[in-house]
Amino acid sequence: MTEQTPDNYPNLADSDLVGEVWPIAQPGEDPVLYGHVDFEPKGKFPVRSYQTFRLTYTVGRYGLDDTGAIRVSFRIHGDAGGLQTSSPTEPNYVTAETDTGVPLNVEYIRRAAGTRPRWKTLTVRVTGGCLREGDKIAIVFGDTSGGSPGMKMQTFVESAMEFKVSADVCAVGQFVPIPGTPSVSIIPDVPAVWHAVLPSLRRPGERFHFGLKAEDAWGNPSHLTEGRVSFETTLRVDGLPETFDYPKGKRAVTFENLSVSEEGTLRITVKDESGAELARSHPLVIRAGQYSGYWGDLHGQSGESIGVTTAREYFTFARDCAFLDVTSHQANDFQVNNAFWAHLNDLTAEYHEDNRFVTFPGYEWSGNTAVGGDRNVFFRNEGRQIRRSSHALLTDRSDLDTDAQNANILFDVLKDEDCVIYAHVGGRYADIAYAHDPTQETAMEIHSAWGSFEWLLTDGFPLGHRSGVVCNSDGHKGRPGASYPGAGGFGAYGGLTCFLTEDLTRDGIFDCLKRRHHYGTTGTRLHLDVRAQFPDGAVLFDQDPNAFPDTATSEVSEAMMGDIVKSDAKSVTLRLEASTQAPIERIEVRNGAQVIKTLRGFSDNDLGERIRVIWSGAEYRGRGRETNWTGRVKFEGANLNRLERINAWNPERKFEQQGTDTVVFNSVTTGNFGGFDAWFDEIEPGGNLDIATNLGTLQVPLADIGLEDTIMDAGGLERQIRAFRLPEVNPHRDITAEVEIPLDATRDNPLWVCVTTEDGFQAWSSPVFVFSE
Repeated sequence: MTEQTPDNYPNLADSDLVGEVWPIAQPGEDPVLYGHVDFEPKGKFPVRSYQTFRLTYTVGRYGLDDTGAIRVSFRIHGDAGGLQTSSPTEPNYVTAETDTGVPLNVEYIRRAAGTRPRWKTLTVRVTGGCLREGDKIAIVFGDTSGGSPGMKMQTFVESAMEFKVSADVCAVGQFVPIPGTPSVSIIPDVPAVWHAVLPSLRRPGERFHFGLKAEDAWGNPSHLTEGRVSFETTLRVDGLPETFDYPKGKRAVTFENLSVSEEGTLRITVKDESGAELARSHPLVIRAGQYSGYWGDLHGQSGESIGVTTAREYFTFARDCAFLDVTSHQANDFQVNNAFWAHLNDLTAEYHEDNRFVTFPGYEWSGNTAVGGDRNVFFRNEGRQIRRSSHALLTDRSDLDTDAQNANILFDVLKDEDCVIYAHVGGRYADIAYAHDPTQETAMEIHSAWGSFEWLLTDGFPLGHRSGVVCNSDGHKGRPGASYPGAGGFGAYGGLTCFLTEDLTRDGIFDCLKRRHHYGTTGTRLHLDVRAQFPDGAVLFDQDPNAFPDTATSEVSEAMMGDIVKSDAKSVTLRLEASTQAPIERIEVRNGAQVIKTLRGFSDNDLGERIRVIWSGAEYRGRGRETNWTGRVKFEGANLNRLERINAWNPERKFEQQGTDTVVFNSVTTGNFGGFDAWFDEIEPGGNLDIATNLGTLQVPLADIGLEDTIMDAGGLERQIRAFRLPEVNPHRDITAEVEIPLDATRDNPLWVCVTTEDGFQAWSSPVFVFSE
């Protein structure tokens, strides 16, 4: 058993890995000349608590000229309360004064014209005078003297939330960093939700680990968890104790070297001393076979680029708090200098452990969409040359000749490298029509903290692309594998990928990626098996024959997800199996972009007095894709007795029941979906559903809402509101089915499924690609 404690993390303020080692800005200048900073109080403060801090700047030998200023900068992806100077009674009120009476102007800008990642700036400017050496400016963040509760802290844990100070002492518009950047430690709050984490597929007797943690309301594993818990299992687990005393101070606990000898589905229920249920695990299918399932989040960043925490903290969290099997670090290339690239390679070599925790050296190629858009590059081994899209934020330009300025050049310069590439949608979405190389680009990332993007995969179908499905977090908050969006600009929980491979090694994962034997989820873990059956036989290609004409072939009667097969059959039977943590709402079976059949574990006869309302979609494909929803849903003639929110990741957004028949909400989607379930005591004859939102309205008799979706189109990019009815209780967590799918002999037939569970998670299989010519 291993444990994750707050003390396992280095203090960023004391670390050698503070940003100036791989500079984003200039190093701090001489404090004698430019001044210095004092800060109080220092220490550790819970997420989302209200605090008051006093920052004192002492003027240096140069003085501070009239209209000169000091600036306090914060990271753009920090989600502490937005500072304000106009309302002394409201949160995040800031004041500033000099000890000499010289007047000051105070201005907060959420996105100033500075250098990323510190775009949030508070500028304190001298007006009508000047300051001399030894004079002081005192800034109070969260000034409570007028009734403000203080400054609201961010939603995520960080060992050093920085107040980065710089000064324009000569009033020339050039802000010079002041040394000794003050910082505070942000720590978890009290536990709110327990999580019991299992893998999804193992063979009898094969070792696995089981993770246990309790997160606070914002998704941070809490060190304040404690108490005796017991475990109830559906199968006997060798190595798992019956009870466990969870010690206070541990953020997460991992039970290592467990095994199950018999076939079946393992589910673990965690209970407290009173017998109350704390958590149910994900399902773990124990089955003899060629492959096991290993879970990874290969795409995220840390504080050396645009995220938070250090790269070392990033890898530690992935292994010990998210219980991942596989990870990588993906910093924006134009912020990765050679020293940081070497450091990342050292970290992946250090953390890598065959059959326990696989790491890959890699980076994000961050070219603009106009030249191909974001790509993820993963090397099998350390020590390879980074090929950047540009040196936009790098001062050392001695290796400009190694850049790959567009995605086609990237594919060309990496053609002899032992690497794989993903396309993804981040700030710069990938244009796979502009550039795609099937010999290297094996997968499309269709979900991340940025949202859900099925179109990135389906755009490739008419182009003849044969790519697999992956999902990752693209997290910026230091929590790979368990990446909550917080209260900032991200709208979705981060994704995960399950790799189906013979062993947990770099070679095993790379072989899996090259064969597309994987599936992605929006953050849950589930078992998914999809196979196409060919009773008259089919030809299986070892690699994509469009890219590798001489690839090996074999005769098969069955193909798994990701396989490429040739068959003259008029139709194929797709066999699928899904085992999930939450009940299954639906499974869509698809051929390309077309839904062939929708599967459910229930029928019209099982429907009850429960209605689900879902809003989804985005503005458009680019950086400003976020859609804000505000609305009111009224169930006229019905008595609402229970409400459950779906994908309501920000508890501070308004989302509540009003009266006996109305729900009001304020939500955000970025291609993903949110919503709620409503249960009713009764529905009177003639009752109506009345939905009014900022993006449209929908009125329909409640009696007309049934199994199939009632849809309101809301424009934008697949924006819509849906309403449909569900059973009052849905027990179906396991579905096995066979679906006959007609094949089109004139094109590829990408056969895949999308699973949606009642708790709002989704999963997509990599397609089986079937063609005849």
